Amino acid sequence: MIIRKANISDATGIAKVHVDSWRTTYKGIIPQSFLDGLSYAQRTKLWENNISDKTNTIFVAENEGEIIGFVTGGTRNTNKEAGASDLTSIYLLEEWQGKSVGKKLLNQIMSTFLEQGYQKIYVDVLADNKTRLFYQYYGAEYVKTVQLNIAGKTVNEEIYVWNNVEKVIQRSK
Repeated sequence: MIIRKANISDATGIAKVHVDSWRTTYKGIIPQSFLDGLSYAQRTKLWENNISDKTNTIFVAENEGEIIGFVTGGTRNTNKEAGASDLTSIYLLEEWQGKSVGKKLLNQIMSTFLEQGYQKIYVDVLADNKTRLFYQYYGAEYVKTVQLNIAGKTVNEEIYVWNNVEKVIQRSK
């Protein structure tokens, strides 16, 4: 298994992980009709755009030529804080969760944030998503809860922050 920078030819593989991981991670959290309506083709186009956008940093986890996970980062338009950026997503196929792949992806994106001069990183996660425990384990601290509407359902989203990127890197080695 390797972690590497994503390229445009990875869009289809990333889209598959994105759709499949949403369907397993958000089952019972987001309306099933929304999850059923996710499309590999639509997500492939989304990821072609995301990869082409040089303000995004995207890494993939690849095992024997198959993309099994990805992580993305970049400063959101809503983040006006100097010296801060955002971990915008991290997804793994369900069968690869709990096998240190997420830890390796987190380490890679945090190392990149550090190289870019960031020390403070925000991440948003649905309150009912167990991934928040992963972020907490690596030192993310709760900031606040906001409400979102996804497919007609109001859900709570928790915002966390890492105030010291170097500590996250050390912990995720």
